[in-house]
Amino acid sequence: MTQILVLYYSQGGSVRDMAKLIARGIESVEGATARIRTVPKISANHEATEPEVPSTGAPYVELADLEECAGLALGSPTRFGNMAAPMKYFLDGTTSLWLKGALINKPAAVFTSTGSMHGGQETTLLTMMLPLLHHGMLLLGLPYSEPALASTSSGGTPYGASHVAGAMDDRPISEDEKKLCIALGKRLAQTALQLHPAT
Repeated sequence: MTQILVLYYSQGGSVRDMAKLIARGIESVEGATARIRTVPKISANHEATEPEVPSTGAPYVELADLEECAGLALGSPTRFGNMAAPMKYFLDGTTSLWLKGALINKPAAVFTSTGSMHGGQETTLLTMMLPLLHHGMLLLGLPYSEPALASTSSGGTPYGASHVAGAMDDRPISEDEKKLCIALGKRLAQTALQLHPAT
């Protein structure tokens, strides 16, 4: 099976729920499977405060997860138009993979959740792409052939899947947002299989 890494950080749960939908899209493609991973919170006083293994949810990511995957879906909530610090902190520690070109020519896609409609979804998606470009990854978005992209009145962009969670992170993922998460996962898996057929 071709493994696609779904790597996310989630504080309120919306990005985690999106990751599960993207994984569903990945696993709808024959020959593809999703490996869901997360990153730990970081402490403002620079002391390790999280346990070695999370008590619930997805395991913490390791560099080997990135090296072994055939594609990557990267998700983070929006923080002032950019990815959250825990995700940036993890990506800043991937220099060893960059030095050996471990991610070159692997397809990647991004997803995010914001508190409001104009809370920086597109800038977050675009800035999440930058480290992936430096790694030589091939970026995928959502084409307008996806009907939900034209009909959505909530989240969803050509740059990647998105969700408007509300100020209290209590708005459920809309039907259009769900469809676009699943479509992004499916497109990522199909592309990974075309670029790197399983042997």
